[in-house]
Amino acid sequence: MELAEQRYQHWCAQKTLDPELRQELAAMQNDADKITDAFYRDLEFGTAGLRGVLGAGTNRMNIYVIRRATQAVADYLNETDLPKTVAIGHDSRIKSDVFAREAAAVFAANGITAYLYPRLEPVPALSFAVRTLSCGAGICITASHNPAQYNGFKVYGPDGCQLTPDRAAQIAEKLQSHSYFDGRKTESFASLLAAGRIRWIPDAVLDAFVDAVLALRMGSGSLSDLSVVYTPLHGSGNKPVRRILKEIGIENVYVVKEQELPDPNFSTVKVPNPEDPAAFTLAMKLADEVGADCIFGTDPDCDRVGIAVKDDAGKYYLMTGNQIGCVLLYYILKSRKALGNLPADGAVVKSVVSTELARKIAESFGLVCFNTLTGFKWIAEKIQQFQEKGDHTFVFGFEESYGFLSSTFVRDKDGVNASLLIAEAAAWAKTQGKTLYDILQEIYKTYGYYVEKVVSVTLPGKDGVVKMKEIMKSLRENPPKELAGKKVLAVRDYLADTRTDCEGHVTPAGLPKSDVLYFELVDDAWVCIRPSGTEPKIKLYVNTNAGNPEDSAKENAELVE
Repeated sequence: MELAEQRYQHWCAQKTLDPELRQELAAMQNDADKITDAFYRDLEFGTAGLRGVLGAGTNRMNIYVIRRATQAVADYLNETDLPKTVAIGHDSRIKSDVFAREAAAVFAANGITAYLYPRLEPVPALSFAVRTLSCGAGICITASHNPAQYNGFKVYGPDGCQLTPDRAAQIAEKLQSHSYFDGRKTESFASLLAAGRIRWIPDAVLDAFVDAVLALRMGSGSLSDLSVVYTPLHGSGNKPVRRILKEIGIENVYVVKEQELPDPNFSTVKVPNPEDPAAFTLAMKLADEVGADCIFGTDPDCDRVGIAVKDDAGKYYLMTGNQIGCVLLYYILKSRKALGNLPADGAVVKSVVSTELARKIAESFGLVCFNTLTGFKWIAEKIQQFQEKGDHTFVFGFEESYGFLSSTFVRDKDGVNASLLIAEAAAWAKTQGKTLYDILQEIYKTYGYYVEKVVSVTLPGKDGVVKMKEIMKSLRENPPKELAGKKVLAVRDYLADTRTDCEGHVTPAGLPKSDVLYFELVDDAWVCIRPSGTEPKIKLYVNTNAGNPEDSAKENAELVE
């Protein structure tokens, strides 16, 4: 009998199995493919914790997977000198609140005090709580911007940062010593709460988070003339983002009513992702009606934010994550220079797959720009290194996937922080009779016309995992000499930690090991390919730069083909 079938039978034999999951198991009884997909593996525990489709099985997100993962984190925490406290948050997804309470009960059963947000709150608020409450770890139940059928178990260290590979590996090892049904939840949530072993995170912590974000303001000018449309896409950003916009004096904030309240099914969108133009359909309709200057959209856990602003024709233009990052960086550096508080040792940090335009901007203001692997934990790690070594002052960090940060009190991407900066930047542009689209064009004229394209190919299931490995293996063994007529100058293999130039000279790639291939091309172009760490996708990043937008776009399109 195959492993998947053995596991399926074992789950079916559990007398106390959750009734909803038992019903799902019964429905797949005669479907070998469904059984295989649900049980052929355990969800992989990595630096982003766990993430997967909801349902019955070891390759799914359910209360048994949550309990097992929580027990592994508890084992790890109890073997360290870290505080025996943990902060827990959740977003608006299906069963997020249930999973958060299950995790809290398991921690409490292991002698670890669990601090739980009493309502859905953004990821950055959880990161802030971990640091503010001096916790040994943090948990956020979220699948970020994934489709509605997903949920996840994101783990944070005592620094409020997602797990580094060494900590993730230690917890993954602990997982192997636990089955899915070896019993960890000994008392009810209510009794543990009454005994003080589970505690609600006080409102004062969230108030302190909002105050800290407000302190990030670049200027003190009035924003009362700015008109904004905001959509939380049914998620946790609704109250904190609106609170921030109100606090900084924006009187004209119009919220997309159809997407205002939590909805775990995200019924108005295909995916609740600000990277997806379709997610802004209702917001654009409202913006046209009210004549808004700017549109904001945050994903369900409010760590990402997308925006749309008016272009030369008066139409709303959806900016990419790279464009938002560069506009915010430019605004921050211009503002800090004018205020006289731009640090001489200032540093900007971005992911290796994000635009090199940011480097040009940073260096023009005398700052250095560092690349990291994809994943905001690596940017957070650089912040920590700067503070420990005292060699640089962190100014701004971003990823092309719509994640931004200008603070050090949060160690993850922060949609609340970014919303404040975007609003200020939009108001700053408006005082000059411009929009953020105009500012973007000024940046291009000054630094070059950079065009970026991300292509994602979904490869679900067991066969998809094999296919992704085959693609990466083939590219490593037979790297191309040129792409779309552009010569490959060097290949960076971050898994092997090598950079091999066209003459065959090999030097270190210079970043931690990761399944990423990066092709340096002539004319400042580059192509990068990597499997996603959170979705069944392989991603292709194509970046070009030319003296005018037409040539850069043409070259980019040729490389994508």
